Amino acid sequence: MSRIAPKVTRWEVGGTADDELPSDLAARIRRRNGAATIYDIAELAGVNPSTVSRALSQPGRISKTTEERVRAAADRLGFQVNPMARALPTGRSHTIGLIVADITNPVIFGIIRGAEHTAAAAGYTLVIAESQESGEAEAEAVSRLMPSVDGLILATTRLADERITRLAARKPVIVINRQVDGIVGILPDIEQGVIDLVSHLVDLGHTAIAYLFGPETSWISRRRWEELLDAAERRGVSAVEIGPLSPTIDGGRAALRSVQATRTSAVIAFNDLMAIGFIQAATAAGTRIPEDLSVAGFDDIFGSELILPAVTTVRAQLELAGERAVAKVLEALGDAGDPVSDELLATTLVVRESTGACARA
Repeated sequence: MSRIAPKVTRWEVGGTADDELPSDLAARIRRRNGAATIYDIAELAGVNPSTVSRALSQPGRISKTTEERVRAAADRLGFQVNPMARALPTGRSHTIGLIVADITNPVIFGIIRGAEHTAAAAGYTLVIAESQESGEAEAEAVSRLMPSVDGLILATTRLADERITRLAARKPVIVINRQVDGIVGILPDIEQGVIDLVSHLVDLGHTAIAYLFGPETSWISRRRWEELLDAAERRGVSAVEIGPLSPTIDGGRAALRSVQATRTSAVIAFNDLMAIGFIQAATAAGTRIPEDLSVAGFDDIFGSELILPAVTTVRAQLELAGERAVAKVLEALGDAGDPVSDELLATTLVVRESTGACARA
């Protein structure tokens, strides 16, 4: 008795190529709107569903040949692992939450890129939420994310230390640009960055420096001011604080009148956005930068070298901060490879045209 081969049909996978699939398998997948299951993969690969599960979720637990056959079948069917389904037996969603203060701030771009790169390489999904510089909005975002993520990264957080500590008792929590007792923090070398910037201005002949303070609840703004006071005292120059101010271009613009009243010859802004805003307002008012007033910022964001004059700044390793934050979450979850460094992230002084010799020297 002759054996009749199963009828096959042309099946488009991922909208890019045609594959031949058994017609009954193709029909079942069509009825599910193209969503393949591990049972479909098992049928196509000629293995048990349990083998498919091990191949996709626990690489190395089965033979290399079988694993390759399963993965080829999964790719052919356009199969995507459902992280929520995977969380049922393991308690893990393979998802990491990243909460940022202002997603429009270019500082965040590098952090997100670094975090996404490291998360994706480990098979994790990065979920991003924004607090819009509001502690209340940040708390709400945390409440939404905590039940569905394995760990949380708070970048430029506005939460109180006590709240962060309570969150860390539930799941791994990493903070960027913040220091909280008992919590892993990813920090730049604040002291060295401020020393380099103050030394640069003093060497140019400046003896009075104004600091544009960022948000009132910003830990790193407060630390920069404290380090600036120490550096100014060591170099025998004066320093004055102006703010708190919004960490935006508008915040920098709003500081012009206060700075003019101080009679200082140099301005250090909390970040480059504020420095850019201040330069715009000063130039519009007839103040020449840097001939009349030197201006500098922090972070070396995209755009800081596009304005005229380009902004002198302290460059931070933003992508590395994102990478290391995710790596620290994975380390806490037991999914990290090599131990993650605890060293401060190096900073670099980038001298551009917004700072120059003091005209009053």
